[in-house]
Amino acid sequence: MKDSTRANIPAILRVASGNFMEMFDFFLYGFYARYISAAFFPSASHYASLLLTFATFGAGFLVRPIGAIVLGGYIDRVGRRKGLTVTLGIMAVGTIAIACVPTYATIGIAAPILVVMGRLVQGFSAGVELGGVSVYLSEIAPPGQKGFYVGWQASSLQVATMAAAGIGYLLNALVAPETIHAWAWRIPFLIGCLIVPLLLILRRSLEETDTFLARKRHPKFSEIVASLVVNFRLIVIGMMLVVMTTVTFYVVAVFTPTFGRAVLGLSAADGLLVTFCVGLLSFFCVPAMGALSDRVGRRPVLLVTTVAAILTAYPVLSWLVSNVSFAHLLVVELWFAFLYAAYNGAAMVMLTEIMPPEARTVGFAFAFSLAVAIFGGFTPLISTWLIHVTGDKAALAYWMTLAALCSMAATFMLPKGAVAEAGSFKAAGDRAVPATGSIGE
Repeated sequence: MKDSTRANIPAILRVASGNFMEMFDFFLYGFYARYISAAFFPSASHYASLLLTFATFGAGFLVRPIGAIVLGGYIDRVGRRKGLTVTLGIMAVGTIAIACVPTYATIGIAAPILVVMGRLVQGFSAGVELGGVSVYLSEIAPPGQKGFYVGWQASSLQVATMAAAGIGYLLNALVAPETIHAWAWRIPFLIGCLIVPLLLILRRSLEETDTFLARKRHPKFSEIVASLVVNFRLIVIGMMLVVMTTVTFYVVAVFTPTFGRAVLGLSAADGLLVTFCVGLLSFFCVPAMGALSDRVGRRPVLLVTTVAAILTAYPVLSWLVSNVSFAHLLVVELWFAFLYAAYNGAAMVMLTEIMPPEARTVGFAFAFSLAVAIFGGFTPLISTWLIHVTGDKAALAYWMTLAALCSMAATFMLPKGAVAEAGSFKAAGDRAVPATGSIGE
């Protein structure tokens, strides 16, 4: 390990720990969807109840673009350290709301309303979290290692996935199903609340990046918003670029427990164990593939991965639903996890590189949040709907294939040098903002 990387390990751990907490809280909702549906969205139809639950899950993503602009602009104005501390505090509020709201049977319609409000608060905060962490890591990375550094942002998500899945597995092993159904599903949310103070302390100890401190002037919020409007084409390309990342992630990390139990008829423990395994694989693969993109370029990794997803998504899912077993579910989900890790390792760092330094956080966060709001966040809802209306248990592959096609198109839409596109990002007064960094091509 190089000396510069060794010296940056404490900063990587501090910034990634907060990212872990935000995503741990955020994804618990998806993991415990069927319990939440019974507690807050009771219905005579299990399908309708589950659909309402996933719709609420998706609602949290609709406010992410707003959070990206408001909080992303804040981070670009006041600094990475202060902004990332604020986002963590906001996320804690939403998590406490979901963990403590009484059930529908106790307070009636107020229960689902409060849950939706909690999800909206979580979504507002999460709208900038991934962008803020990715930008921070890219700005402290030594030359030629940006892909490797930014990859640890996604790895912290995998730790969150493994932690949530591991706690869920233990609950299923140690607690009676009726107890989990009644109240014990709240335990992971409460655990998340209890460790927030420690993570706030870690975030407050972050040092500001030299890149941010070197800039003599930081844009006003009105200038940031105007720049997003002027450069909306670049934002759209960035959004399309990360569609495959968001959709594939929510398939393997959030929808798998529900898919394994409700669609394939496997046990809840099977689905959670598979989720843990795919998180473990992705934890190591994302930084490794980011490092590979540092060496061979971002574009080759992106294109090979999207082609592989297009060619294999439906065949492997068809094989799974025709040969249902825990082992087969594990193999398929590990393959999807590898595709996610390989693509993410190149896509996320590329998104930081095509955004201008003055508005890097808000540009990244807004593009990524649009992708999540339109595509990724509604993956559990759309997958459930597709399977229901088509009668094809492999139908979620249609959605994954569309995501891969979208990201492939974005890769071709970026100019061959890609840095030239970043240089065309203009400030509100059509003043070009020079790009920094390299795409690695």
